[in-house]
Amino acid sequence: MQKSSRRSPHTAQKPVVSPYEFPIKLIDQDAFYIVKRLQSFGYLAYFVGGCVRDALLGKAPKDFDIVTSARPREVRGVFRNAQLIGRRFKLAHLHFPENKVLEVATFRQPPSRDSIQDGVIVEDNEYGTPETDAYRRDFTINALFYDPLKSVIIDYTGGLADVERRVIRSIGDPKVRFREDPIRMLRAIKFAARLDLNFDDQVKEAMRGERESLVEAARPRLQQELVRFLQGGSALRSFELLIEFRYLQLMSPELHAWMNHDPNGAQSLSQLLGSHDQHTRTLWPQPAREDRILSVIFWPWVSSL
Repeated sequence: MQKSSRRSPHTAQKPVVSPYEFPIKLIDQDAFYIVKRLQSFGYLAYFVGGCVRDALLGKAPKDFDIVTSARPREVRGVFRNAQLIGRRFKLAHLHFPENKVLEVATFRQPPSRDSIQDGVIVEDNEYGTPETDAYRRDFTINALFYDPLKSVIIDYTGGLADVERRVIRSIGDPKVRFREDPIRMLRAIKFAARLDLNFDDQVKEAMRGERESLVEAARPRLQQELVRFLQGGSALRSFELLIEFRYLQLMSPELHAWMNHDPNGAQSLSQLLGSHDQHTRTLWPQPAREDRILSVIFWPWVSSL
């Protein structure tokens, strides 16, 4: 098995460039317009991350993220519909009709040692290159760039091979990466559940060994990931993995305690999540509101009181 390594941002690496015809029916035309216009102004600009990964796996991308060599103020100079957001690291949000927003980010570097305290990233705001941007991402399958004008995938980390193997592999030592940001372990579960992927051995070992790091994660971010588990149509599998890796008691100790004390608790929750997934996939074209969706996992617990 190929060993993960997190390269220095100062070490020039030639990417593997592979021809790929993105299914035309899956391309967001506004995203294509953004990339085309940025390139016409002389900037590098690509699709990146989940939209590339999902298309390769035969799934319709949920959204399109764009990355560019243009700085945020330069993006705003190119697009009149751009709004800059963020304090530590500015992003450009481009607004389109019907409340549609597409995000454009500038290539970044991995955080420096000075920006990491007690193993946790506290600052992440340095601009970089396509290579450094690829190596600062969490998993290889999320580090693929796609140039829709040239119809090529640009791969610095071996992500294309990992997509073909359907495996989640960390960029760099997964123990270090999970300590830097424990939410990455939950993202690994989300991708595995939604996309029917496997964990590579190093990722699986680190997910077990670093589980206590979740205690250090901000509660709002934990809740956000919990909501995402429930919105993706794979809530049942997500919760099975949360239980397998013993994360549920860290994220929701009350729910975990109820499941252990009620002899029918686990079965009731599984049935509810399975039904919820079916409705999510077939009846709900848009994600449900957060307050309503959280009631799904707490309903059997509350109704038993």
